Amino acid sequence: MSAYRIGVDIGGTFTDVVFLGSDGSVLARKIASTPDDYSRAVLTGIEGGIQELKISSGQVSEVGHGFTVATNAIIEGRGAQTALITTDGFRDVLEFRRNRIPRLYDLYYEKPPTLVKRQNRLEVRERMNYKGEVLRPLDKEDVDRAVDRILKSGIRSVAISLLHSYANPEHEEYIAKVIRERAPDIILTVSSELLPEMKEYERTSTTVINSYVRPVVDSYLTRLADGLKDMGVTVPLGVMQSNGGLATTQIAKEKPVYCIESGPAAGVVGAFHLGKRLGIDNMMTLDMGGTTAKACMIEDGEMLQAPEYEVGGGISAGHRLLKGAGHILRVPAIDLAEVGAGGGSIASVDKSGSLRVGPDSSGAVPGPSCYNNGGTDATVTDSDVILGYLNPEHLLGGAFPIDREKASKAVIDHVANPLGLSEIEAAHGIHLLVNSNMGRALRAVSSERGRDPRRFVLVAFGGGGPVHAAGLAEMLDITKVIVPPFPGVFSSFGLLYADVEHHFVQTYFKTFQELNLDDLNGILEGLWGEGRSQLREEGFADDSHEVVTQVDMKYEGQVSELTVYLPPGTVTPENLKKLSDSFEEEHERTYGYRTDATFQLVNLRVIARGLSKESRIPDSLDIPSTANGGASQRSVYFGPGHGFMDAPVTSRGALAGKTMSGPLIIEEYDSTTVVPPGWKASIDQWRDVVLDREE
Repeated sequence: MSAYRIGVDIGGTFTDVVFLGSDGSVLARKIASTPDDYSRAVLTGIEGGIQELKISSGQVSEVGHGFTVATNAIIEGRGAQTALITTDGFRDVLEFRRNRIPRLYDLYYEKPPTLVKRQNRLEVRERMNYKGEVLRPLDKEDVDRAVDRILKSGIRSVAISLLHSYANPEHEEYIAKVIRERAPDIILTVSSELLPEMKEYERTSTTVINSYVRPVVDSYLTRLADGLKDMGVTVPLGVMQSNGGLATTQIAKEKPVYCIESGPAAGVVGAFHLGKRLGIDNMMTLDMGGTTAKACMIEDGEMLQAPEYEVGGGISAGHRLLKGAGHILRVPAIDLAEVGAGGGSIASVDKSGSLRVGPDSSGAVPGPSCYNNGGTDATVTDSDVILGYLNPEHLLGGAFPIDREKASKAVIDHVANPLGLSEIEAAHGIHLLVNSNMGRALRAVSSERGRDPRRFVLVAFGGGGPVHAAGLAEMLDITKVIVPPFPGVFSSFGLLYADVEHHFVQTYFKTFQELNLDDLNGILEGLWGEGRSQLREEGFADDSHEVVTQVDMKYEGQVSELTVYLPPGTVTPENLKKLSDSFEEEHERTYGYRTDATFQLVNLRVIARGLSKESRIPDSLDIPSTANGGASQRSVYFGPGHGFMDAPVTSRGALAGKTMSGPLIIEEYDSTTVVPPGWKASIDQWRDVVLDREE
């Protein structure tokens, strides 16, 4: 009897559900997301899969989940009413933020409102210095007044963030103790527990975000767990974190800031394991869904991590220098660039007569016009149907009928007529513009970081990624594209491939001349012990632990730091030399130069992973050898240089043992791969579609 692991990823348009059997069998389904209550689509998809496979709920051995609930709560302003207790004089740090805005010359630009109203930002008199020395004792009467006000206001969630509490948490601990004694039902987030790291704005912002979304995430995960229990699925629910590791629901409820970007991270994790299997160390990923497209870089066999990112400022423009639009989250996350370029992205003509695509999206409801669900705007999906890239009769293996006539009307009314173009010219213009937007995201993770994109293989997934991948590869002069099996639900596979992972951080702000090796090793041993203890609590034996140490460091006098790996084991002068060499190599690669300035440590980071005894990746996947809806070829438009061409329509299974040159369309249940002229397609031993650019 086969056991099944389930991966569920919630997107803006579809919720992807994958059942992966211990024998390699796969059931993949895409279900329209339910924004009013995302758990409904998740539970419907899981229940439907159990019925379709004719298995019992007891055969489900694991459920992995990636969600956007926390992100949506911030964007839509639906988080919990939150109070902030902070040091006297620092009440407005959330307003000041950083001296950066994303649109420098826009006089009307306004940053998103703070997550805590000013009247709910409460000050207490106290002061620590950066060494943790008490300059002014905590005024306990101020604490009592702040708690009284919180109790009268009916606030559910409280954030505590005092100046320099990372160096000495004594005052924060006292305030937390008072609140827990007087109001045990209040949800509390303490910065020295969540993020014992320097920089008061970043720490305060992260603590506030955790407080703001914590009740929402807690409610959602509880509702989801209860629904699974009702259908007899009682196995633990694993939640994807932004850093690419899995966490328990309890950790996700207490520290939801670690799971804000859980959905996008899952796809990168899947690509990372795919690269290890194929022996490809340098990859760029393109994940194009219904609302956004995400790009990431895997270099030298490692997923690149960012120590912070922004949330709630709208869709990123795909440029690493355009910061300041959202709320800072100072937690590790896979380094992604995201643009509002998905299948549902709306195309329109602005007042200047220019074509725009995104960032607004038709979403799951009403969706693109061709979905025949009430949508009337022209979208990327509508243009791809008109161009012949997508099946003009149905998607999802026939389960999702579409209306080409409505797609045509939307493109003509909203783009072609206003610009004086033909239907095909307008549709191709939309296609080129959305490719240009996604190209910016790919450049943001490659050339803007000093990496040559031509050195990388492009891995394309998501419902729309394989449609646009070859065109993007040509734009960046990339010669190889890989489309993994089940590309439209690939992020759900990433949830099933990921390992349990926990991150710990502690500020250690010392130059190499100032640091004390005994002190440094003492701090690291404490972080290592904390990580191993957490893994033991979750049932991982010591021989299943992997502990990795990283250091945020910079040249003395710099503002920004880079994260590099510290060699394992006790820190010695030899290890410090290796650390400084790694930092200088990364600095030169990123910024183009080195200098003889003093090295300075900023933060110590420890990653503790719980590794499975058995491989989480099956030796093979059972790929359905379904036909392609009966069509053997269709007319496809490949730009004015080629015009319409008759392109054979085939399936992944039918490609086995063959190499076929473009034009070619490869149709699957969950996605379509477009092979333009000048490219050839084949299948490798792992059933990946491999596109190679012909000489």
